[in-house]
Amino acid sequence: MLSLDYYLHSLLLVSILRGVSCEDLTALQREEFSPEGSSVTLSYRYSKQATGGDEFYWYRQYPGEPPGFIIYHLGTGGIIKYPIPGLNIKVESNQINLSISSAAVTDSAVFYCAVRPTVTGNTNTLYKNTS
Repeated sequence: MLSLDYYLHSLLLVSILRGVSCEDLTALQREEFSPEGSSVTLSYRYSKQATGGDEFYWYRQYPGEPPGFIIYHLGTGGIIKYPIPGLNIKVESNQINLSISSAAVTDSAVFYCAVRPTVTGNTNTLYKNTS
């Protein structure tokens, strides 16, 4: 039986290979290179201006491993969970930047950014317990 990790990894791999831009985010560069010890910035363009109601999730994937969650922040740039020393978030209108202040060989990985906008429009309760 195949695990959920296998399916998630396969979906991400297919999305990258086919150039699919998911969740209204597009990487500005396919690859970034930086000498060890210098800073590097990974940038994504969001299809609209980021607001405090938008939630951004960053993942890092090392070769041969599934993606792992690293940081979560709002569209204002404020880090909500799991701040990591050396990682900085900057949001400029519709561009989301993750900066690594002192790149190391261990930072060599594939990074992903995903967005989950808050509920807009219909805010009615979807389920009501009648018992």
